[in-house]
Amino acid sequence: MYRSAFVLLALMAASAMGSIIMPRLIPDLEGRVVGGEDTTIDQYPYQVSVRLLGSHVCGGSIYNSRVVVTAAHCIYSFLGASSYSIQYGVTKVGGSNNVIGAQRIVKNEKYDSSSINNDVALIFLSSDIPFSATAQPIPLASAEPEPTTVAVVTGWGTTEEDGASASILQKTEVLIVARDVCNSQYAGINEITNVMLCAAVENGGKDACQGDSGGPLVANGELVGIVSWGVGCARADFSGVYSNVAELRDWIESNLA
Repeated sequence: MYRSAFVLLALMAASAMGSIIMPRLIPDLEGRVVGGEDTTIDQYPYQVSVRLLGSHVCGGSIYNSRVVVTAAHCIYSFLGASSYSIQYGVTKVGGSNNVIGAQRIVKNEKYDSSSINNDVALIFLSSDIPFSATAQPIPLASAEPEPTTVAVVTGWGTTEEDGASASILQKTEVLIVARDVCNSQYAGINEITNVMLCAAVENGGKDACQGDSGGPLVANGELVGIVSWGVGCARADFSGVYSNVAELRDWIESNLA
């Protein structure tokens, strides 16, 4: 199934009991970063958790002290910005420390939920992220990385397809996949457009997954991709698909005001 996340409309059931049962966003990239290993936030200080009603649903990347870049499919406009917050500077996700609420959210107006095209959004925060060794911005890529470039994907998503989410930050290395190769993999399923970027390893086994959506794909110290969608997680015959930051950079920078 597509991993581009679909929030279950179950935000009503538990109100009588004084609590809300949170759905989990289900993107197609592997969650806990499939095939990954434990790491610490000081190694990837640009990574944040995007929270919906207090629960981790997606990843994100620090652009500056007031703006986080994430995937459009992580954002549900009918809930409003006040339903969202981010958690920064933590290796173990959860709890109430280092949490900042969203003030407003801008989704790419060309985002298409059927093709998952232009899958990018900006979260504007209600207060500044205090930069430190565990919280730092990451520059946006100005050029698409070449095929076979090594990139790192991080997150707290599931460690296997439809598995449990990780509480400790995970990381894994993948290789950029040529667009024509990726299009061949997804023939008859979806088109890999110029605003998408693919990454994988030969024979599968490493990927992003459920819960990693919106998180960073980084190469050469730059944000090159945003975890977006795919078929399953870490499957040998399907690369993970990311929003192509180099192609979306103009939109990001023109919507910062």
